Amino acid sequence: MIRVGLIGYGLAGAVFHEPLIHACDRLELTAVLTSREHPLHVGSVDELAGRCELVVIASPNPTHFPLAKAALEAGRHVVVDKPIAVTVGEADELIRIAGERERVLTVFHNRRWDGDFLTVEKIMPGLGEVLLFEAHWDRFRPAIKPGWREVPGPGAGLFNDLAPHMVDQALRLFGTPDAVSADIEAQRGGASVDDYFDVTLHYGQMRACLRGSTLVAAPRPRFAVHGTTGSFVKHGLDPQEAQLKAGVRPGDPGFGESGEDGLLVRPDESCRAVPTESGDYLAFYEGVAATILDGAPLPVRAEDARDGLALIDLARRAAALGQRLPVPGASSPEG
Repeated sequence: MIRVGLIGYGLAGAVFHEPLIHACDRLELTAVLTSREHPLHVGSVDELAGRCELVVIASPNPTHFPLAKAALEAGRHVVVDKPIAVTVGEADELIRIAGERERVLTVFHNRRWDGDFLTVEKIMPGLGEVLLFEAHWDRFRPAIKPGWREVPGPGAGLFNDLAPHMVDQALRLFGTPDAVSADIEAQRGGASVDDYFDVTLHYGQMRACLRGSTLVAAPRPRFAVHGTTGSFVKHGLDPQEAQLKAGVRPGDPGFGESGEDGLLVRPDESCRAVPTESGDYLAFYEGVAATILDGAPLPVRAEDARDGLALIDLARRAAALGQRLPVPGASSPEG
């Protein structure tokens, strides 16, 4: 068993991390650092580190770097909720320390195990040459929601909240793009941070379009993938977050199962429903345990999270300048 200490007990800590840690038979939650009441409550990072081998950081974004740094320097393995940090420099520093201390450092990019994304991965090879990939993550939330995400500061805003997942998925499917263009805006009355984004990753002639808004009452397809031999379209979000909020746990009947099929459309106008793969967030923590105990590959490399953060920074610069910007190190960016 790996003893686990959890820092932060808001939405991320209470809804995602604690239930998944409990569901993993190779992990044992032994300490929780939070201002809220918890039976495993501890009062400091030092006390938490003294009770565990693995530290899970589920606190607000600006705290990820200092807490992860402290945990690594204390000789602990670390899971950081996305994003890995708020700057690329901070991410690089964490990766350096983890390497020097020979500790595991990974990032909770759980959306790799969304059922709809697993379905896209499975079906995409049958679409021929993919020329347009669209991902949407829409909400209808006209009112400003209290909390640190709605207040200007490092890591705030809708783009910082959703882009780490969406960029990570695009990088997993297509690799590093040639260039990035972006439109990022605050649209709601009284909004002081962005609540809308439309980012395009350029891969030669192919485009990967990542879009999100808080003012869409009729959500667009979660994924729409268009290739030379057909299109695949999937509506609806993966159910695991809603299930975890409702108290459903991994292993319970129906956990991770979506009742909404995708649609595969061929050029001859034939259509076929495609059952959605079961989502599996628990696979992340099972992978972390296998890395620590068995030497298996990491479920998410910290370098992958760092590369996603660099693209997010580049998208913000592209939006501010109103330009398509080349990705440093990419070969022959188009146009």
